[in-house]
Amino acid sequence: MGRDFSQLTGAMQPRERRAVGVIALIAIFRMFGLFALLPVLAIYAADLEGATPALIGIAVGGYGLTQAALQIPFGALSDRLGRIPVIIFGLLLFAAGSLLAGFSEDIYGVIAGRFLQGAGAISSTLSALLADATREEMRTRSMAIFGIGIGTSFLLALIIGPAIAAATGVRALFWLAALLALLAGGLLTLLPPGIKKPQHATDRRISAAFRPDLLRLDFYIFMLHALLTASFVALPFLLRNDLGILLGGHWKIYIGALLASLLGTVPLIIADERQGKTSTVATAILLILVGQVILASVGSTATAVFVALAVFFAGFNFLEAGLPARLSIRATGEVRGASLGVFSSAQFLGAFAGGLIGGYFLSGGNPAAVFMVCAFIAAVWLVLHRLVPDSE
Repeated sequence: MGRDFSQLTGAMQPRERRAVGVIALIAIFRMFGLFALLPVLAIYAADLEGATPALIGIAVGGYGLTQAALQIPFGALSDRLGRIPVIIFGLLLFAAGSLLAGFSEDIYGVIAGRFLQGAGAISSTLSALLADATREEMRTRSMAIFGIGIGTSFLLALIIGPAIAAATGVRALFWLAALLALLAGGLLTLLPPGIKKPQHATDRRISAAFRPDLLRLDFYIFMLHALLTASFVALPFLLRNDLGILLGGHWKIYIGALLASLLGTVPLIIADERQGKTSTVATAILLILVGQVILASVGSTATAVFVALAVFFAGFNFLEAGLPARLSIRATGEVRGASLGVFSSAQFLGAFAGGLIGGYFLSGGNPAAVFMVCAFIAAVWLVLHRLVPDSE
């Protein structure tokens, strides 16, 4: 990013803190509904009428397809009509999809519900609203807080999701997702007044959202979420079938690994904020690769899975927070919503691709095959990162 560290040490204004807190909480509520399903949906979908490994993968990652298709239109629309109306509409679509999936009795109904959940494609609009509400020198910090909030949502979801699923069934998670989406809409009333509106440039060229330096970040977020989703298609079966851990106990592995991963994530964030060097990104990709190799090769014990996930999450958490911060600074103001729309489209298209990859390679009943493919993908990613220079 190449920004001077002293520019990032000033205090946020009270209205900025309030805006960042509210927007982060909206994202937390919305993403919790998706994350809570991630560690349990594959096992739930396997018992539905008509389920196959490929359809299970689509059920897990299917929301990513409609998210990918609509992030750019929603982001661009928010540049013209304003962020709030687009956010409200997206939350209503998400709630409707959650209800549809919750009421469905077969795999096709769940897939349809997941697609409708994804149609509430407001990630780019939320990020753009965050950028509108903060000064540029606070952008990295605000995006980091935003990312930490989503990370916290991920952490809580991995604890609470399996517990709720074990106690009351996976359907309850769909009901909860719908409720949280409606509550998130209510939080919009807490935003501070006077947030600047998107700039209305006379020459609004969406092509500015496809600059090479931005496309690089889009590719990175695609790879990151493809690997995450493919991993979580296979992980529940590894824990249940190979390690004999019941669904209600999966959270113990996840929470321990996420907490341990902070030992790697925090130093990466500090080094990146101070230096802005691409080496931190390379380190994060390498951690993801190592985690997948461990899962593929020695993931037959709880200790190995714990270590593998801790290493994986160390790299994942850093990139999940750092990539959108980079993009929000590089994107020009008048097309920031569209730029973040392209970015979010790549992110969710990666989730869809990951679901397909996980479902296809799980068809043989061997989770290790999925992790081996993920390790290969991560290795290709690392090589490309080293070969193609960045403009930072």
